[in-house]
Amino acid sequence: MNKSTFLRTGFPRAAFSWTGFLRGASLAAAGLTLAGCASVQHPDPRDPWEGFNRGVYSFNDAVDRNFLRPISVGYTYVTPQPVRTCVHNMFNNVADVWAAANSMLQGRGLDAINTVGRFLFNTTLGVGGCIDVATANGQPRIPNDFGTTLGVWGFPQGPYLVLPLWGSSSVRDGVGLAGDFVGNSYTSVGAIDNVRVRNSLYGLQVVDRRASLLDATDMVDRIALDPYSFVRDAYLQRRNAMVLGQKGRDELPDYDDDAPDAKSNPPTVPAPGANQSGTVAPAKR
Repeated sequence: MNKSTFLRTGFPRAAFSWTGFLRGASLAAAGLTLAGCASVQHPDPRDPWEGFNRGVYSFNDAVDRNFLRPISVGYTYVTPQPVRTCVHNMFNNVADVWAAANSMLQGRGLDAINTVGRFLFNTTLGVGGCIDVATANGQPRIPNDFGTTLGVWGFPQGPYLVLPLWGSSSVRDGVGLAGDFVGNSYTSVGAIDNVRVRNSLYGLQVVDRRASLLDATDMVDRIALDPYSFVRDAYLQRRNAMVLGQKGRDELPDYDDDAPDAKSNPPTVPAPGANQSGTVAPAKR
């Protein structure tokens, strides 16, 4: 479907298939309830609640496929790439304020200074953060959150945990979400007093974040024999890298056929520095 056809016909039918969405969500919720009592033989030591987590994962996947993903696909159809990039950069720019605060709390003063510099640079020369001039000039983002701060302070990660609607987390990161909520209420969208504007921006932020992950999730669906394990291992490795202070591109490993031999060079998921321990084994094809 080209863009002109899309604009005439509106969002894909799936985007407004409320019956399908409610049916899928109901089935997933029923599975979630049963999964709470289910047990998995020989679970990963990092994931002792795997039975429950898989149930929540299935529920989240149903919500995503019937609701979030269709809306995000529609968003990419009707919104020009430059506009989407501007929106994404502005949300990232605002998030740098809380990231800098967490870098300071972690005792990583240089990271905090660099992040503050990025924010000022992008806010002024980048037209309110619309253009990421800092990254273009060799200063990549160092996303951060309070869960990472707790890890730097020595709090153990605890078992892996999949949260309804939120997704991958852990006991420590789940607690950290409370700190992120408070911090962002003063430094990000939450600081806006106008309720309608604030809620609209929250909705746009969710759609923007999901749209930015379309390629990644499509790749996981295509190559992973067990998407749940793939996502879990990637998340835990990424979080561990963030606590250790390893920085890199916020992307998944390259699983193309012409990639280096995965057995001799195990792929890793580098830390983005936003809001993991473990190794992502190469998926069989």
